[in-house]
Amino acid sequence: MMHIMRNAKHPKINARTAAKEASHERIVSVAARAIRRSGYGGTGVADIMKEAGLTHGGFYAHFASREAMLAEAATRACAEAAALVAGVAAATPPDEALATMVSAYLSPEHVAQVEMGCPLAALGSETPRQAPEVRRATTRHIKEMIDLVARQSPDWGQPGAHERALVTVSTMVGTLLLARAVDEPALADSLREAAIKQLTPAPV
Repeated sequence: MMHIMRNAKHPKINARTAAKEASHERIVSVAARAIRRSGYGGTGVADIMKEAGLTHGGFYAHFASREAMLAEAATRACAEAAALVAGVAAATPPDEALATMVSAYLSPEHVAQVEMGCPLAALGSETPRQAPEVRRATTRHIKEMIDLVARQSPDWGQPGAHERALVTVSTMVGTLLLARAVDEPALADSLREAAIKQLTPAPV
């Protein structure tokens, strides 16, 4: 009898667990957009919980601290950005992958889509002041981006490919940051187009 009664409770337990996981997922998703839109400093617990449709008091059922939430949000934002870039590379012939990646990253659409775009450009200047977990998530993403770019080189695995990837990623992120910062659309376009030209030279 006791065995049967315990089993009868399992559906309720599973439902509660599923509901908590869904709420946690919603919080992280909202926070991942919010940090890119408003920065780490502009992302508060109360606002995140309200946007997620949850009560402020329920926050600590999901996270030990605000910093823990920011670390998960940073990890999610980086994962979303990495998946987009990797998807572009995978859908393009190998000899065109790098040019397509650079053009997509430095597109007008990406410049405009701050809260869904690359967290490196959105949050880079704030990251040094964040908790170690946030910095670790950012570091992992930077290394993944460098590796992905290096893989597009015919001499991947050689020092030259890695060095070019370091320069390419740095230029992409810096250009995106500047293109978003200026208040002159023509200058933003010039920054983007110049970087694309330099990073993807025409075949000789």
